[in-house]
Amino acid sequence: MIKYKLTCKDCDLKFDSWFSSSKEFDKLKKLNLINCTRCNSLKVNKTLMSPMVLNNSFKKTTEDLSQKKLRKFKNKIRKYQEFIQNNFEYVGENFAYEARSIHYNTKKKSKGIYGKATIDEVKSLNEEGIETQTIPWIKDKDN
Repeated sequence: MIKYKLTCKDCDLKFDSWFSSSKEFDKLKKLNLINCTRCNSLKVNKTLMSPMVLNNSFKKTTEDLSQKKLRKFKNKIRKYQEFIQNNFEYVGENFAYEARSIHYNTKKKSKGIYGKATIDEVKSLNEEGIETQTIPWIKDKDN
């Protein structure tokens, strides 16, 4: 796609228009299919314009920003993980069983639990009225 600044020779209107290519503009102009949006004149021409050039520094800056955002996001998740590890008991693969035991009062726990559960187990727990939350977990070896 290319955007041209166009001008009408009859009414001096300046306007922008998009074309699939410069050849497409030339083809449409030759077929008299380009007209002024104000006066409908066919005396429409391209004006002098500067091309928009993206250099590598723009791409690098964009990549740097997205990398910074990703790093910031991962650091925030790691802080949540640290809080959970320090304040909750890890029950591993037995999360669904332990959650039900606490909910139905067959086991007393002094602090909350965290562990692993399948999507179906979490759905089942929520259907039973047992509140659960799923959070992303970053392993230490992940960058």
